[in-house]
Amino acid sequence: MAAEIAAGNKPGTNPQQKISLVKLTWPIFLELFLFMLMGTVDTFMISSVSDDAVSGVGAANQIIQIGILVLSVVGNGAAVVVSQYLGSRKPLEAAEVTANSITLSMAIGVLMSLILLVFGGSLLSLLHVQGDILAYGRAYMHIVGSFIFFQALINALAAAIRTYGFTVQTMLLSLLMNILHVVGNYILIFGHFGFPALGVQGAAISTVVSRLICVFLFFLLMYRIMEIRVKWSYYISLSKNYVLKILKIGIPSAFESIIYQACQLVFTLYITYLGAEAMATRQYALNISTYIYLFSMAVAMGTSIIVGHLVGGRNPQEAYKRVFQSVKWALLATVIIDVLAIMFRVPLFGLFTDNENIIVMGAQVMLLSFFLETGRTTNLIIINALRASGDAKFPVYMGLISMVCMSLPLAYVLVFQFHLGLAGVWLANAADEWTRAVIMYFRWRSRAWEKYALVEQGPAEGEAKSVLT
Repeated sequence: MAAEIAAGNKPGTNPQQKISLVKLTWPIFLELFLFMLMGTVDTFMISSVSDDAVSGVGAANQIIQIGILVLSVVGNGAAVVVSQYLGSRKPLEAAEVTANSITLSMAIGVLMSLILLVFGGSLLSLLHVQGDILAYGRAYMHIVGSFIFFQALINALAAAIRTYGFTVQTMLLSLLMNILHVVGNYILIFGHFGFPALGVQGAAISTVVSRLICVFLFFLLMYRIMEIRVKWSYYISLSKNYVLKILKIGIPSAFESIIYQACQLVFTLYITYLGAEAMATRQYALNISTYIYLFSMAVAMGTSIIVGHLVGGRNPQEAYKRVFQSVKWALLATVIIDVLAIMFRVPLFGLFTDNENIIVMGAQVMLLSFFLETGRTTNLIIINALRASGDAKFPVYMGLISMVCMSLPLAYVLVFQFHLGLAGVWLANAADEWTRAVIMYFRWRSRAWEKYALVEQGPAEGEAKSVLT
């Protein structure tokens, strides 16, 4: 479906060859839905243990998420580099970059596992997490954090496979991983089929085992779909040229996400002073919110694949138009989903808890989600498009200004000076998302991103086939 990218044709010469965003996006949407479902299943099942258990696992997952974002340095960077090489009709270089990214991901993943194993409990204490919440968080952190390198490999493998256009296959593997995880939760949290009831530790073990199986299957899939197979020598011979290109995109991309998650950790610190009920409310609200911006995430990922191929194939005009089309459709979907979530916010929170105070607080903050999610939608799509074009540093600079210099102090004032509680955190997040959304919109319109392509035009015509078909 993208032969015109591989050939570098001008846009509009053959409407039948135009890349289908829908064909790319719907499997990504289902994959993300399943991934988020894993988190929701954890929350739902762990809530049967206690609200403190949910709070502890939520706090641990915020730290683990920052670790995963560090791991995404390689996966995100490699996805952009591979997509541009494929757009320039250089499949051999794409295979070599893929192998290099897997090796780097494994090395960084093992290091991150050691850090979380040794310092995970101390990091939770720094968040002012105490008592039973701290005990649950530590139990979960020590198991999931110690094996985070499995997620590093999943990130690298899934990113590469999606870039080749095989989004349906990655979705099916995510489905299998979620089924395994749910079954594992059922067995290990509650103690069925002769296994002990391990509670939070059972959820952690189930997470690790399902990821391990998924890593093995992703490797099998990668070797089935690549036009030029990855040789063993590609893994052990790191190319300075490829590594630098990966890091040129990956470091800024991950750093911008890390800044965001670090700010969320500070918000968690603010909320700990509001009490255990506020902590639980936020965790339940975050689970619901992920489904609101799920479609936008899928569109952003699909659009970034398209932009990478178009930029690699020297077709920036088509890339320019496709991003604004994606923003339009994603905003429409976000508004519809958000309105439905607001309408049913009380029964949605009732699925997680019967604590009336938590349900009331959650229903209040969900009213503010309309302002937050519309800004987030625009951000997700344009920032991912900028990265795919090679313009990865600009979003980081703007993130430092908006997130660190504006949203953190604004949240502090709203929570502690104006006593708005959780609503203050939601309003500060919304202000940040809309500030960056406006800035990114004008950055894309400026077309300054066109000068950041990572690869030269491809070799002689006919040397490689299109990979998006």
